[in-house]
Amino acid sequence: MYDASAELLGYHDAEVNLPSTERTNMRKRRDANRARLKKGLADAGKPAPIGQRTQGSYAMHTMVQDENTDYDIDDGVYFRKDKLVGPNGGELSALSVRQMVCDALQDDRFNTPPKVLKNCVRVYYNEGFHVDVPSYRRIESTDPWTGKVVYSYDLASSDWKASDALAVTRWFKQRNEHHSHDFDDTDGQFCRVVRLLKAFARSRSSWKSLTATGFMITKLADDSFSASAGRDDIALRETMKAIRWRLEWNTTIAHPTINGETIGHDNDARPGHFKDRLMENLKHLEVLDIADCTHEAAMAAWDKVFCTDWFSQQPPPEEGSDGSGSKSARSPTRPVEKREGGRYAGSALP
Repeated sequence: MYDASAELLGYHDAEVNLPSTERTNMRKRRDANRARLKKGLADAGKPAPIGQRTQGSYAMHTMVQDENTDYDIDDGVYFRKDKLVGPNGGELSALSVRQMVCDALQDDRFNTPPKVLKNCVRVYYNEGFHVDVPSYRRIESTDPWTGKVVYSYDLASSDWKASDALAVTRWFKQRNEHHSHDFDDTDGQFCRVVRLLKAFARSRSSWKSLTATGFMITKLADDSFSASAGRDDIALRETMKAIRWRLEWNTTIAHPTINGETIGHDNDARPGHFKDRLMENLKHLEVLDIADCTHEAAMAAWDKVFCTDWFSQQPPPEEGSDGSGSKSARSPTRPVEKREGGRYAGSALP
């Protein structure tokens, strides 16, 4: 296969991975939102949160660039269950807690006021992105065997339902380390392939509302990942193939941390849409297997996959190639980008 690993890594760094400036801007908005929520709850005499934790793609560092800045940060707020009671001592419903959080986040400076959704409260920013604030209650119990205090968490959805978003972040970290030969030196090949798959899924505006979600794609990548030391191009292509065939026989995607739960809903068409787009675009990459595949043909193929002209703008390989486009394989040498809270957010709650 024609070696486009250097070009694919360059595309990932320039066009896919979220720049540190964007992360910083979103982090500032998130922190301001946290302060607004705490103050709003306190001013209204409502229970104080025991913690606020970023979750989802921002926490896992798999968020990808979007030309319309259509970003969302999931920033969960956690309360003690025994504090979520009404004036008569009755337990607050999931809807009541979401409404309480929404009221606390109101600010006259917002052009669009925060809104209660099924699983969160959404705060809209003029720049195009939004912060989703899911609400959780922490349930305290005692392990009958050890006598130790243990905690579980419920999400305020259409009703209270068991959910631990921080467990998903921990799961992803473990899977990235497991899959990535270069985990100690970079952010991990698995993490890069997940970002590239998500970028592919969002590469056409008409796909965005139809295709698999980022969480679905992340779990599919874990189910089907094919590592290739020093060759992100091979890893991506082989993982795309494996996901395509995996979805051919089963489009149900199991939740990685909740036994018996699935990602998506019954008869969800989004995984099937993703499978069809993979099947269409994998055909473009068949030219890479031709023995005398040229640089121009290889770059055009990757352009088609990602709906871009970035690859065609890359110069041909330096002299020293064997003439077949099979350049020496090499591992990425980028250092790990230091971010707040280490590689991953999502430490345990107090």
